[in-house]
Amino acid sequence: MEDDATGGAPACFAHLLVDGHLVDPETARDVARFRWAERARLVAARALSTEDRERVTARLIDGLERIVPLDPATTVAVYWPVRGEPDLRLWMRKAHDAGAEVLLPVVIARDAPLEFHTWSPECRMVRGVWNVPVPAAGEPRTPDIVIVPLVGFDTTLHRLGNGGGYYDRTLARFEKKPRVVGIGFSNCGLPTIYPMSWDVPMDEILLSDGTHMTR
Repeated sequence: MEDDATGGAPACFAHLLVDGHLVDPETARDVARFRWAERARLVAARALSTEDRERVTARLIDGLERIVPLDPATTVAVYWPVRGEPDLRLWMRKAHDAGAEVLLPVVIARDAPLEFHTWSPECRMVRGVWNVPVPAAGEPRTPDIVIVPLVGFDTTLHRLGNGGGYYDRTLARFEKKPRVVGIGFSNCGLPTIYPMSWDVPMDEILLSDGTHMTR
């Protein structure tokens, strides 16, 4: 067989792709290491006493009631708290009682976008991926507002999450992007998380000390 004058077959860059984005492997590795260390530090800082947790959670709920409308015209995705995240289940019940449609995220498959299924205080829950409770039944719904838990965030309102990339993957695929509100405890801000091409910034940040930031 004659040699190919072009120098061989075209190079394959599949090993440089992350969720369809071309990345430099060394940069991606360095950023991942930085985020892992900051994530561990900030998650450890969420180990509050019961009294302190109740106090800061009440402040967050007060803040949400100021900035998020609760009426039958609203479809809002929240989350089930894990790893010391702010517990908004009282607010979820208030939203439901006000007539809003409340959704919870459901992991369908690894590295796939989330689906959002309807939740109510009476709905049957089952253990989903990583044993996180999810509604037992329901069809995918599209939220107007997405409330996203923060491990940390930076000055450009990019979010440091739990590391799975599910929210970024999901938000990037909406035809009409919902209003995205990141929720976290105070003192979880960072100068930068070194955003990568797939990171989706929040529209707003609400913290337990009353801080409300918008883009």
